[in-house]
Amino acid sequence: MIIYTVKPGDTLYSISRTFGIPAGRLIIDNDLSSDRLSPGQAIMIAYRRRIYTVREGDSLWSIAAGQGVTVNQLWRNNPNLNGKSDIYPGQTLVIEYADAKLGSLETTGYVYTFVERDVIRRTLPYLTYLAIFSYGIRADGSLIVPDDNELIQLALEYGAKPMLVLTSLGEDGRFSTETVSRLLNDPVASDNLISNLVETCEEKDYAAVNSDFEYIPPEDRESYTDFIERLGDELREIGRELSVSLAPKQSSDQVGLLYEAIDYPALGRAADMAFLMTYEWGYTYSEPRAVAPIDQVKKVVDYAAGVIPREKLVMGMPNYGYNWMLPWVEGEAARSLSNSEAVRLANEYGAVIEYDELAATPYFNYADGDTRHEVWFEDARSVAAKLALASDERLRGIGIWNVTRWFAQLWFMLNVLYDIKRG
Repeated sequence: MIIYTVKPGDTLYSISRTFGIPAGRLIIDNDLSSDRLSPGQAIMIAYRRRIYTVREGDSLWSIAAGQGVTVNQLWRNNPNLNGKSDIYPGQTLVIEYADAKLGSLETTGYVYTFVERDVIRRTLPYLTYLAIFSYGIRADGSLIVPDDNELIQLALEYGAKPMLVLTSLGEDGRFSTETVSRLLNDPVASDNLISNLVETCEEKDYAAVNSDFEYIPPEDRESYTDFIERLGDELREIGRELSVSLAPKQSSDQVGLLYEAIDYPALGRAADMAFLMTYEWGYTYSEPRAVAPIDQVKKVVDYAAGVIPREKLVMGMPNYGYNWMLPWVEGEAARSLSNSEAVRLANEYGAVIEYDELAATPYFNYADGDTRHEVWFEDARSVAAKLALASDERLRGIGIWNVTRWFAQLWFMLNVLYDIKRG
């Protein structure tokens, strides 16, 4: 695979001629909305080893069987199919890419229930787990249930494992640290919550639960660990797994409400998977900076791998960027945007995309009238750095926050260079 950085004067068609790749494939693989490019933009190029031309009477299933691949592989190799089975005679399908695989990873995609169904159908062939966000809680241990039935069935249809995400979301739509604290310190309520989670997994075919409680009071550190131990034991009794979300600590004594109650070694022992929330260094109210700078992500991975078995670690990756207005004013909110939208903004305003080598993250500046902006986002280069880190450190996999938006370059690179562990 080649990651080509656009130079001044380049066009989609000049790049196509240089590398011998049809312009149409470059558009699909990189989710380009037009032939307009920006200097500094990353374009992914991969060569095909095997292709197949659809014949009269073929189906995806007959082609997969005849070529010795799975239907999910066909969907991953041909994202223009949109996770659907519609094909026509004369259509060219990619069967196999030429690149050797660099490793294998599990993939978890977090998703809101309002996700566009076309987006999730395109995404599911790449996922090991679909983590549905989220089940909320009441202080008595009863669950606030989202409209998750259709997403569960879609996950199963594509061979992904549904994962129930548990948060402190209340009936008022807000996250409540107080409710979590009351529940953790009430043995009857916490037992009730565990029973309800076990029952829901069995009734709805959830394969795993992800506990995503954040901002737990430090005094509840031991009670939270005890809850995770008991929940893990009960889930394993019925053949399910437990994942626990961990704030991105770089040392055992890191201070702050987000970190102090999170006991990496104890929670790592109690859970089957530990999801490292390695993003949000740059966030809505921060100064302009990378959302997941690789130097900071690596520090979290290094600490986690020293106290939790690597085969349990799932490294978080962001699927979004932020657009800040300049000059930055404390308290003013940046706007979240998709990575594809960020590139389109650079194209529209004629911006030059820069690349921060330390953070391994692209960014650019532009002016909209009298208003200046700075945008940080993810592209093929930042994705390559993160996937390489997860693979080189022999982690269990990656977790994408979140897959509500389509990010072609992430899925293309993951598919071409890594085996996705499923089943």
